Amino acid sequence: MIYEKLPVVLFSALATYREDETNHVIATYILNHIDEVRDFGIKDLAQSCHVGTGSISRFCREIGFNNFAELKKSLHESTSYDDSHFSPLSLSDHINQAINMAAASIDKKQINKLIQDILTYEHIYAFGLLKAQNAANDFVVDMHMLGVEVRTSVSYASQIDTMMNVSEKDLIIVFSYTGTYFDAHIWRKERKILEKAKIWMIMGGQHEQPAFVDEVIRFDSSLDQRSHPYQLEYIANLITETYAKGE
Repeated sequence: MIYEKLPVVLFSALATYREDETNHVIATYILNHIDEVRDFGIKDLAQSCHVGTGSISRFCREIGFNNFAELKKSLHESTSYDDSHFSPLSLSDHINQAINMAAASIDKKQINKLIQDILTYEHIYAFGLLKAQNAANDFVVDMHMLGVEVRTSVSYASQIDTMMNVSEKDLIIVFSYTGTYFDAHIWRKERKILEKAKIWMIMGGQHEQPAFVDEVIRFDSSLDQRSHPYQLEYIANLITETYAKGE
């Protein structure tokens, strides 16, 4: 099942922090008791996680919220995509169909435009969350093999920190299967900072992007679990292959 923004960020926290770290404990508790936490106050959550309220506040800020109130608001808004209508195709046939769908819908002019930016900007970053980060990692490795330094970070907190310190010399490429990467509350107040860098998004569907996203590479997608992250990985490979050929 493909989740909206908050659970994705919480799963990212699990991948980022050690099991004995406070942020890992808090994220685990919220994911395991999400319905209960919707009705919690900050003291209730702190007591349940055996930490102080200050730790809860820091956790909220480090995963992209201003405070606990914003986290709770997102908890109430969070739902999941419905994957109940599974494809009758085998997994391999479904993946092939998804990749063909992406290939047929990609605007290759946008691919070439992105490559020109890769050649132009001094610093390049590639980010994603969870499975989308797999595509970002593939892109980073392949570009390094081609002699181009692209930086990345698995940690969502580190991704936020990088983007809070961008300049006009920076190019940021975001892989986001559903296009919801920038839906977290923190980006709404930091848009002026993000406007400094050139930002590209690679995404499925028609999710509306904030004004600070400069360019988008979209592809047709059913936005289901079985197609993720194969469509993103295909496009990451398409970009590097096109770069290598000098097209």
